[in-house]
Amino acid sequence: MSRNFLSAETSPYLLQHADNPVHWRPWGEEALAQARKEKKPVLLSVGYAACHWCHVMAHESFEDEGVAAVMNEHFVNIKVDREERPDIDAIYMSALHLLGQQGGWPLTMFLTPEGEPFWGGTYFPKEAAYGRPGFADVLTEVARIFREEPAKVYKNRAALTEALKKQAGTARPGEPTPQVPVIVAEKLAEIMDPENGGIRGAPKFPQVPLLSLLWRAHLRTGREDFATPVIRALDHMSEGGIYDHLGGGFARYSVDEFWLAPHFEKMLYDNAALIDLLTLVWAETGKPLYERRLRETVEWVAREMLTEGGGFAASLDADSEGVEGKFYVWSEAEIDNLFTPGEATLFKRFYGVTAEGNWEHTNILNRLARADAPVTAEEEAVLEPLRARLFAERDLRVHPGFDDKVLADWNGLMIAALARAGATFGESAWVEMAASAFRFVMETMRPEINGAGRLHHAWRAGKLQHIAMADDLANMADAAIALAEATGDEAYVAAAASLAAELDAHYRDETNGGYFFTASDAPALIIRRRTVSDDATPAANGTLPGILTKLALLTGKAGYFIRADEVVRAFAGELQENIFPLGSYIASLDTRLRPVQVVLIGTEAETAPLARAALSVSCPARVLMRVAGGKVLPAGHPAHGKERQDGKPTAYVCAGETCSLPVTEAGALIEELKRARAG
Repeated sequence: MSRNFLSAETSPYLLQHADNPVHWRPWGEEALAQARKEKKPVLLSVGYAACHWCHVMAHESFEDEGVAAVMNEHFVNIKVDREERPDIDAIYMSALHLLGQQGGWPLTMFLTPEGEPFWGGTYFPKEAAYGRPGFADVLTEVARIFREEPAKVYKNRAALTEALKKQAGTARPGEPTPQVPVIVAEKLAEIMDPENGGIRGAPKFPQVPLLSLLWRAHLRTGREDFATPVIRALDHMSEGGIYDHLGGGFARYSVDEFWLAPHFEKMLYDNAALIDLLTLVWAETGKPLYERRLRETVEWVAREMLTEGGGFAASLDADSEGVEGKFYVWSEAEIDNLFTPGEATLFKRFYGVTAEGNWEHTNILNRLARADAPVTAEEEAVLEPLRARLFAERDLRVHPGFDDKVLADWNGLMIAALARAGATFGESAWVEMAASAFRFVMETMRPEINGAGRLHHAWRAGKLQHIAMADDLANMADAAIALAEATGDEAYVAAAASLAAELDAHYRDETNGGYFFTASDAPALIIRRRTVSDDATPAANGTLPGILTKLALLTGKAGYFIRADEVVRAFAGELQENIFPLGSYIASLDTRLRPVQVVLIGTEAETAPLARAALSVSCPARVLMRVAGGKVLPAGHPAHGKERQDGKPTAYVCAGETCSLPVTEAGALIEELKRARAG
């Protein structure tokens, strides 16, 4: 029976399309079997709940009875939430790239009934526009070619499928030199925007893995030419329109080169990455702007992104009332009506509000005019009550759509960021929020299957969806290690080890090294991807060398070093291809090459001041271990046999096979740690 099947789904994105006249089906064997039965091609549409252009295409085409009739007549139509099924999205986005087209969402792909791609694109307007053909015309022509010229379809399908399989199966092993992180940082510094920060040109994405790599190189070498691009980018992002100056949190990216005009969606993963980077850079610079933005963003997470069970929700939409950015922008008249004349003049001067506006005749609040001349504490004190009044006024508006599904990989990123930020700033509430989310994921999203815990990717409305991807396990393992450092609770180390064991059991590529994106027992797709390239979020093969290195040091088990080295070598040849998607991999390599371990001798209470000191230092390759209660370090550990100094709680900073002299004062520990991070 032909009908729309999405009403039984849990994904907010799929539910947005449940009332379309299109006969949508969720991805699955039933949908493909229907295509084979009817001998029709598949129209695959991939998007996500916060995606503006997905909404545009939906309103123009998927809600239109005429367009839907063409879709229903000629195709079996499948709708996919890319956040719920990143495995499907990644395969068909790769196919689009192989067709020579730029990626993006909505992704619109045409497949054979076997799921093999033969053509596609992204957004298609209903009528021909923007240099793109009208969607109904595209549908009619693709259906005609599929029906009347099958040789063309076969040729494209065969070429694309073969290229995808080759891409997935290609191994580029090697042995990276220790100089790689600094060499790559030098190349990155050359392409950074010297005025606005970030990579030159537009659109501008935060590109946190690349900025983090530059920051690591600065900490290693002391070179200011590595630090300057990071600080400039954070300054301009923090004062630009990409930041929500009333409610906290960063939007996905800026459409211009100045960080002024965002696509207004707020994603959990971007904010996790920026909390992490702001923490690292603040720990070294002490810049008040970074602490303010970080605190405001954590407040936003706690206020708007926590789900009832304690996990973190995925995103806030770009649109409200069907209009992009409507919730966030202001007219000059609105500001004038809310404040006294003096207050209005002050606020407009600081936040760039004018009669003509700075975006589509409205105003995106920003402080870019002060990005290179920081607002003083006195000025902030005057502006704060004005912002609070405007925030209360904005809260009366229709809010953007809220995607409250809990994704294990994105939660892992936010948990780790909050744990590290909480430890650095001494904010126990942040650490507890992270711990609560960790418990939710591990207890709710990791049921026992065949006698072992199996992490799942998504949860919403009491329903688990899809066996985990490698990113889920890697990010949750990193979160566990961050919580172990922040709390001193060794149960988190055991949790990280169990997640690593799950990766080894179901995801490891025994032939080429590294890990597949999907599990060996997950439902089959046309290929099984294996990649080290970061996408919107870090790739598991990119982050795992660093995670496994830390596990080796925390557990004393050398097998984790062996696994880390396997991953490093498995993808080293990629460094000769394209460095830009390899930020996480190169940072991980840096941790594997030069970890800095802080060993604290004494009870948790006794060593708390030393732990706070160690955690306050900007040192991303740091591993913190507490030794108390008769615990003995493995014989091969460089701090094996080390004891208290003069009966006091004592720290040793170990790099490679050597450790520092015993340290009992917090200030001395900070200096020792800074020396060690420089190698």
